[in-house]
Amino acid sequence: MKIGELEFDDDMVMCNMMGPNALRIMDEMIRDLDLKKGMRILDLGCGKGLTSIYLARKYDVTVYAVDLWISATENYERFKEQGLEDMIIPIHAEAHDLPFADDFFDAVVTVDSYQYYGHEVEYLDKHLAPLLKKGGKIFVGIPGLKMEFDDGIPTVMKPYYKLEYNFHTCTWWKELWEKSNLVEDVRCCELDCHKRAWDEWLSCDNEHAKGDIPMMKADAGKYYNTVSFSAVRKNKRSEQV
Repeated sequence: MKIGELEFDDDMVMCNMMGPNALRIMDEMIRDLDLKKGMRILDLGCGKGLTSIYLARKYDVTVYAVDLWISATENYERFKEQGLEDMIIPIHAEAHDLPFADDFFDAVVTVDSYQYYGHEVEYLDKHLAPLLKKGGKIFVGIPGLKMEFDDGIPTVMKPYYKLEYNFHTCTWWKELWEKSNLVEDVRCCELDCHKRAWDEWLSCDNEHAKGDIPMMKADAGKYYNTVSFSAVRKNKRSEQV
């Protein structure tokens, strides 16, 4: 499987997906992110580490691969198989209790997990932005909506969609992040890889992927999309304004 300029073993990717192909989402959402060798990157909600492997291979950076559902030991074994155990540090942690110093990371990336915790108004400023160096960037890529379900969940989607999924539009996320006192230059867009990333996930021999097939058939491209949003950590002077 070719992702950008990188080649990945098809079986390795398909066996370790936990949702729409995170490699495609990552590759598209960070095209404007300038990473240099030796930088420290937080990959929050890394799942089975596919995105961490991508970052280490492409940019030669040190990746802190954090996940709650997958153990650090399991991910470490996977990173060793890829020869990347000296570049990726697996950590088992919850998103509200991240064990890092303030101003520690050069960049933060997260794919298909931020909707579970980042919808909380105080989350960005209280738990995530302080970990980022001044001028560093945060990039998020998650399932989203083309329109808010303000009038209720559409009838065809009621058997599949739950409010706790926290899927929202670009506008919703942009307005939320613009309330932050710690970040600026908030940008949001829909990703072109949406259909391909979902098609690859649905083709996996995974019970959760098979369970998503009826949902995506009901959606028929009308409601769901994949959204990406980013921001820059303010410098100290602008934080005080």
